Amino acid sequence: MIVEYILLGILAPIFLNLMHMLVGIYVVVQRGNIMSLGFSGMGFLTKSIGMIFLVWLGISKLNLDYQIYVPLISFFWFFTHIVEAFVIQHYMRENESEILKGIQIK
Repeated sequence: MIVEYILLGILAPIFLNLMHMLVGIYVVVQRGNIMSLGFSGMGFLTKSIGMIFLVWLGISKLNLDYQIYVPLISFFWFFTHIVEAFVIQHYMRENESEILKGIQIK
C-alpha cells in the first residue's frame, strides 16, 4: 500500500515533470525563447491532464486515501514545477540576444 503512494504520489509527478523539463530545454536551445513560451503554455494543459489522470487513477482505481494522496501528489507536482520554471528560465536567459541583455535593468 505504501509503495503505491510512493510510486504515484512522489515518483510519477517527478518523472513526468522531468520529461517535460528535458523537452522544454530542447525547445529553448534549439527553437528559441518564443517557441519555448508556446511550449510552456501547451505544457500547462498537458501537465494538468496528467495530474487529473494520476489523481483519478490513485483514488478511483487503486482506492488510495485522498486525504493523504492528493496533498502528496500536489506538493511534489508543484515543487517540481517550480524547479522546472527556474531551469527553463536559466536556459532562456542564456539564449537571449545581446540587444535585449543591453537594455535590461540590472
